[in-house]
Amino acid sequence: MAHEMSKSTAVYGMTDNFLMEEVKEGKVEKLAVLFEKYHVQLFNFFLRLTGNRGASEDLVQDVFLRILKYRTTYKGQSKFTVWMYQIARNAHIDYLRKSKGELSLDDQWDEVVKAEPTPLDRLEHGQDVKLLQEALARLPLKKREVLVLSRYQDMKYKDIAELFGCQIGTVKAHVHRAIKDLGKIYYELSGGTV
Repeated sequence: MAHEMSKSTAVYGMTDNFLMEEVKEGKVEKLAVLFEKYHVQLFNFFLRLTGNRGASEDLVQDVFLRILKYRTTYKGQSKFTVWMYQIARNAHIDYLRKSKGELSLDDQWDEVVKAEPTPLDRLEHGQDVKLLQEALARLPLKKREVLVLSRYQDMKYKDIAELFGCQIGTVKAHVHRAIKDLGKIYYELSGGTV
């Protein structure tokens, strides 16, 4: 029984960094654990950036293929999620370059997959969900990214600062400005009634 307990702890108690180190060392089957843990989170990240379910699914697959391809470059000096989101940002930038001119703000936004509803999620499911999604889509990419990472992905400011290569205060200022701009855009889209 003690052996079963330690075996279970060994599998479920592994940190993301440890798992990625295992992948780096050639135990690529460990990537499945990271995929299971983060694929919905990444899908929602991409869906909030692109508004396109198919593109978001493709981007999640692309991120994990890139993780596998570039596993030997993983340093483990920061959290795995920071490294993963850097890859995700690069994949999204490549997607934007490939689809330049094909994206429209008027496209139908797909619904985000939920693990557990939060108060913000419940608000989004209200009658104003389309306006909020459209307002988010109209934010400049960097503001949209920082807002999605901090508010929807629950990433800590220090991790976002590391991802963007800036100070925590800068991230806080970007989030504040993004929320302010989102409010203005939302207000305009709602016809000046909130």
